[in-house]
Amino acid sequence: MSGAQEQLEIKFRLIDGSDIGPKSFPIATNVATMKENIISQWPKDKQNGPLTVKDIKLISGGRILENNITVGECRGPLYDIPGGVTTMHVVVQPPTMEKEKKMLSDSKQNKCGCVIL
Repeated sequence: MSGAQEQLEIKFRLIDGSDIGPKSFPIATNVATMKENIISQWPKDKQNGPLTVKDIKLISGGRILENNITVGECRGPLYDIPGGVTTMHVVVQPPTMEKEKKMLSDSKQNKCGCVIL
């Protein structure tokens, strides 16, 4: 099979054990594109879904996948099972609000310690 036509069946396992997919992706597909696909297919009945690609971490084979690598680059021996479906784990981590960050930094700056002898 030529590399341009090769496809992988991937399903995305959510934290509650449910799945999105499986869906075929060309091996040239990058991780960011798969994350966009997850956002578009996120179940409507689940709360706290991801809003942007930055809110999602994909884990495969015990590794967190970077947005710029392709499916082909993160392949391992488990991907070479003919007709098999690869499972990637999805972790949603919404970014902390800027307000929360500011409050945390302000509370650290307002602390002082004095010792009177």
